[in-house]
Amino acid sequence: MNLARMRALGCALMTLLTLWAFPVAAQGVGASPHLKMRLVAESAAPKSGTPVTLAIATTPDAGWHGYWRNPGDAGFPASFEWTLPQGVRVAGEVAWPVPTTLLIAGLMNYVYETPYAPLVKLDVPAGLAMGTTLPIKVAISYLVCTTSLCVPEAQTLSLDLSVGDGRPGAQASFDAWRAAIPKPLAANAAYAEKDGALRIAVPLPAAASVDQAYFFALTGKGAVDYAAKQTIAREGDSLIVSTRGKPAGRIEGVLRIGAHRGLALSAMPGIVPAGGGDSGALWTMIAALLGAVLGGLILNIMPCVFPILSLKALSLAKGGADEGAARREALAYTAGVVLVCVGLGAAILALRAGGSAVGWAFQLQNPKMIVVLLLLSVGIALNLSGLFEMPMPRFAGEGGATSAFATGALAAFVATPCTGPFMGAALGAALVLPWYAALGVFAGLGIGLALPFLLIGFVPALRRRLPKPGAWMEAFRRILSIPMWLTGIALAWVLGRQAGVDGMTFALVAALAVALVLWNAGSRQRRGLSFGWVGVVGLLVIAGSSIAGVSRSRAAAVDVAAGAEPFTEARLAALRQEGKPVFAYFTADWCLTCKVNEKAAIETAGVQQAFRDHGVAVLVGDWTDGDATMGRFIQAHNRAGVPLYLFYPKGAEAPQLLPQILTPAMLEGLE
Repeated sequence: MNLARMRALGCALMTLLTLWAFPVAAQGVGASPHLKMRLVAESAAPKSGTPVTLAIATTPDAGWHGYWRNPGDAGFPASFEWTLPQGVRVAGEVAWPVPTTLLIAGLMNYVYETPYAPLVKLDVPAGLAMGTTLPIKVAISYLVCTTSLCVPEAQTLSLDLSVGDGRPGAQASFDAWRAAIPKPLAANAAYAEKDGALRIAVPLPAAASVDQAYFFALTGKGAVDYAAKQTIAREGDSLIVSTRGKPAGRIEGVLRIGAHRGLALSAMPGIVPAGGGDSGALWTMIAALLGAVLGGLILNIMPCVFPILSLKALSLAKGGADEGAARREALAYTAGVVLVCVGLGAAILALRAGGSAVGWAFQLQNPKMIVVLLLLSVGIALNLSGLFEMPMPRFAGEGGATSAFATGALAAFVATPCTGPFMGAALGAALVLPWYAALGVFAGLGIGLALPFLLIGFVPALRRRLPKPGAWMEAFRRILSIPMWLTGIALAWVLGRQAGVDGMTFALVAALAVALVLWNAGSRQRRGLSFGWVGVVGLLVIAGSSIAGVSRSRAAAVDVAAGAEPFTEARLAALRQEGKPVFAYFTADWCLTCKVNEKAAIETAGVQQAFRDHGVAVLVGDWTDGDATMGRFIQAHNRAGVPLYLFYPKGAEAPQLLPQILTPAMLEGLE
């Protein structure tokens, strides 16, 4: 008899002796349960035809612990018996959070000693009338133990749901609970075994943050020795787990990579590199930084950034040969850009650490922020049109370090809706880097965005190549107002999608009020007077009233091309189970790159015909409103936001990640 079986037999005997010695406690008669459980729904009013997630919020008594889906060498997992209304069914297996280890008398236990919440998804059938009551009941049997005593317990939990609009309730709690559920690892791991020594290579970026690493096996005993010591080493972009075991086929399990963070993985026999090196980490960080710099550089050609950059560049041409002033402006502009990019990055990291599924341009998912950008775009467009001159700090066309800093901050802020080549992968990598390295990547994005103006400020030869000042600059300035007006129109459209026609109309009235205030200020300036404090107060009042008066309305229906469907994870799973190839893309109304790809590639006649010829199903995920479930799906594919393009070939286990800039030829070849 091997050591693992002896341990298991010992645990079984210990449990039986406990039940014999404490029969009353074992049955739970007259005693409250040692695991306090609540059944919580993410939405108390789930929408007909869409799934709803339930959590079994569990709190162990002090000194007691519950068991993971694989209890390890001892214990047994919980069992669930559901009583559900007609048509409602459990979708998939219970999702368990990352456990902890507990070694008792040489037996390794996979347990929970602090509050935890397994999640389960229920499919709600379509066609149910609003207000239909859905009584949910589950009987749970489980084992709860201390280090010396085990007690089997049972509880019945119930909850009444009512069919409604699907509005989430305990969203913050569910975000935190989901953050503890292991994320699927897109690529397969590999393992090698020799004379009982087992080594598993897990593909993981070298710069990814890993802490308290441990591999929890789901495969049966013998394949992995649960109680054997584990050592973790790094070899480039692979994390090497060394332990004991004799697997005969696939190994399933969860790799813990931090407190309440894990990766669900599957490993097959393969080549495992020698562990111990970490030289790949530096190169991965460098690649992410370079990608961010290149991505930021490309943002300068976006219609909301290019006018600002052009006028700041021409302002240096008017500044003559004052090298010191040019360099000070260039550094101030760069500081403004980098500060905003790092600030946004820090906000993203902080929100994600708290369990929120946010990404790049997360602030644009709030219609109040769209109103701010709309009024700002209108103000800049009117300034470029010559209606008024901006008082200090001037946003464009004038010199001074203060003006340059404000202009850089503005350029970075209005550039956030955009992503492009290099940028998506870089920001996605930033989300798995240590926080200090991630902030470095966001700073690299700012440096890339500021790079053209920085070079003009520090390289006199580039300034000499700029056109000489003249009357043409005023005409050029007015031409530059056109892309800013287009930006305002686009923002108004996005606001209409988020806040409805009433919200968009309210914001346009506010924009008209802003224009009247600025027209009056411009009239004062032409008479030799100042901008006027009344004008400043008026602008602040209008902006504040607009922000307070606009709220999110019912989300607009997702625009999908003929033959496409709105994305849900349930629909994706069903299509893959049918054996169909699937092209899934994720977009947002405020994402310029997304909309260009859709019109120039995805929705072209040739691509649509190719999809029909090859039987490719198309799913469209709209992230305009920052749907948390979709955000977590995007996050699971190492992306910080949209666009995201995935292709699932027929029968493939993992999707192909397509570039962020698409061409028709690229899509026509999918099958």
